[in-house]
Amino acid sequence: MITEYSSNHTTSVRNLARELVFKSKSNGAIPRSLTLVAVGIIILILAVIMGDIFIGGIGTISWEFLTHPPEQGMEAGGIFPAIFGTVALVLLMVIAVVPIGVCSAIYLQEYTRPDSMLTRMIRVAINNLAGVPSIVFGLFGLGFFIGFVGGGLDSIFYADQGPVWGQPAIIWAALTLALLTLPVVIVTTEEALRTIPVELKQASYALGGTKLQTIWRIIIPQAMPGILTGSILAVSRGAGEVAPIMFTGAAYYLSNLPTKLNDQFMEMGYHVYVMATQSPDIEATKPILYGTVLVLLMLTFALNFVAIMIRSRMRKNRENVQ
Repeated sequence: MITEYSSNHTTSVRNLARELVFKSKSNGAIPRSLTLVAVGIIILILAVIMGDIFIGGIGTISWEFLTHPPEQGMEAGGIFPAIFGTVALVLLMVIAVVPIGVCSAIYLQEYTRPDSMLTRMIRVAINNLAGVPSIVFGLFGLGFFIGFVGGGLDSIFYADQGPVWGQPAIIWAALTLALLTLPVVIVTTEEALRTIPVELKQASYALGGTKLQTIWRIIIPQAMPGILTGSILAVSRGAGEVAPIMFTGAAYYLSNLPTKLNDQFMEMGYHVYVMATQSPDIEATKPILYGTVLVLLMLTFALNFVAIMIRSRMRKNRENVQ
């Protein structure tokens, strides 16, 4: 009887184990299949969009299109001022946002306690800043940078002249985009700082390094790939934004390039918006519209590629040192 009971019990356990294994495999296969379907749909949509842009714009791309200014009616000519303005805007934005974002992340990670009221208030402010619509940033840039800062500079230094700084300019557009992309840089830099082993910091302190020396010589070099990741994300978002720069510096048509920080500029995203919404002949401007979108995508990919190459080189150098 005992032998029979033991045999039946062992058989029941084995059957139950087979059922559990079958259920776990079936339960894992369904989410995996749904995930693959979702990924396939996303790739298909992206391929359709990119294919439509490439087919519509590749015939417009030429040396003259890339190196000449547009004509007054936007129905002919090139987009060189828009290309130059976009690159200048992105570079000024990166110069403004990266130091502030990195310093903010270092302060939150290295100098504050996670449970302090100040730290929690700062994180709430960062989260709220990330959720603000871009059009609100444009209105803020118009009121604060142009009206308050620029108008204040004009009233102090240029009272007997016309508006010099209190007008739309590339510097105000870049600072507005820097505020827009600041949460991205802070969050990615914090994530990079969290991955640095505590033993490295302790070794630096044990060898007599100060807090500032440890941050400058150990923490920042180790976190540089993550910092560059934040810069890449900031470039990707800032290069395609239109709403903030509509109020702060972008111009409908300019034949000259911006040479000063208080000059207006043409920008490719705004150029696309103008041609798509305000052109009297949409069919005539459609090839230029597609060509501009294609160049904008290529320019964004090129800026991201340069940043990715720099990040990869820094990672290799760090691995060789280790």
